[in-house]
Amino acid sequence: MNTWNEHLELAPERPLPNSPMKIQKQAVIFFATLALSCQAFAVRPMVSPRYHRMHRFHRIRWNPMFKPSHESLLLQNEEIDRLNLPRIYDDKQLERLKLSGDLLPIVPSESLRVQPSLDPSRRYCREWTLNFLEDLSTAYYKEFHQQIQVNSAVRTVLVQKKLRRHNRNAAPEKGETASSHLAGLTVDLQRRGMTKAQVKWMEDYLRPLKDMGLVEPEEERRQYCFHIMVAGAYDEWRATRMLAEQEDASQTLSEITTVGLPGIEAISAQQSALRQ
Repeated sequence: MNTWNEHLELAPERPLPNSPMKIQKQAVIFFATLALSCQAFAVRPMVSPRYHRMHRFHRIRWNPMFKPSHESLLLQNEEIDRLNLPRIYDDKQLERLKLSGDLLPIVPSESLRVQPSLDPSRRYCREWTLNFLEDLSTAYYKEFHQQIQVNSAVRTVLVQKKLRRHNRNAAPEKGETASSHLAGLTVDLQRRGMTKAQVKWMEDYLRPLKDMGLVEPEEERRQYCFHIMVAGAYDEWRATRMLAEQEDASQTLSEITTVGLPGIEAISAQQSALRQ
């Protein structure tokens, strides 16, 4: 018969209640449970109501009448090529076009203002573009008693190249979709701050001109402006329209005068009868 000591020697080894192995195992379980609890009840940063309003704002569908497109850029460059206009490379070429009168200054008026930050050396455009600006701003001021603002006009290739470094939505400085600002026949008019009624008025004003091929407009979202290329045929159409308006005014005046003639004749006849 085995003694008690022999029985202990033959029995399998069991960890004591407070052995290092058991303590280590309990510690692992404890910290794992704690980590899971922290993830479940983690404190999350508070988001301000303003963020949610801005987030909802950016989700608003952008659906303007004149969406920027690849096709629009192609049309703008086709007009530049049709007119055989150069893409202005640098300031030296820009100054030569100013001196020759090919580019005219955009001068602020009662109905037109220029963004103060726009470089004075680039407040120039083609003659027909300037005439378009005068017509549009005059009509806009008559309707709303507010000025139209020019944000951008002529640019050089070097300026456009710099612009694309921080504005990837800007048109390239070369190729078939190059910016039409490089030829001086395009202006950007500020859209930010306009009411819905004013935006609609602008779209209604530009729509028939676009249908006639006289302008090629785009409503840019990030810059919040109307980008408008004015075709060379605008001046001829403008002259025809002004002549028609003059003829209508002359005809109206003639009709008014004609209506008054019978009365004059009747008075003359009465005076003659009295003399007799």
